[in-house]
Amino acid sequence: MDLSRPIPPDPYTLLPAVPTFSLTSADLTPDGPLPERHAAAHENLSPQLSWTGFPAETKSFTVSCFDPDAPTASGFWHWMLIDLPATVTSLERGAGSVDQPLPGKAFHLRCDAGVWAYSGAAPPPGDHLHRYYFVVHAVDLEHLPVQADSPGAVMGFNLAFHTLARAKLMATYAID
Repeated sequence: MDLSRPIPPDPYTLLPAVPTFSLTSADLTPDGPLPERHAAAHENLSPQLSWTGFPAETKSFTVSCFDPDAPTASGFWHWMLIDLPATVTSLERGAGSVDQPLPGKAFHLRCDAGVWAYSGAAPPPGDHLHRYYFVVHAVDLEHLPVQADSPGAVMGFNLAFHTLARAKLMATYAID
């Protein structure tokens, strides 16, 4: 099957502009290749992430991973972690695993792979390079108005109204 199609833009450039802050990772190089340990067919571990410089008014954080290059009209949500307390400014490698305890009232939404956890990169074999956007939103609420079974679009809609600032880090992955 031929999956040739245009490359979509960075989806975050299509949203209302908000201030930015710093997002770093001991596991990821910005715009570099995603290490295999973060792919679904390997260790399926969420990467280590740290963030600084967010607004003082931040009440919570939302962390997500989105692939706009999936062969769908809606991309693919690989990870959605909601309601991280504002005192949490880093996540260790593997924090997105289903068996890892989360701080405070934080919880995972069900990602597009159907699990309430991180689901690693899994582009179709032979498809073009996929981009994985790891994004942290500084939120003006302690509890974003979503449920654990809410889809990524509902999370994104609510974030449009409650994001104080956004930090992002993109990595790429393909399967030959």
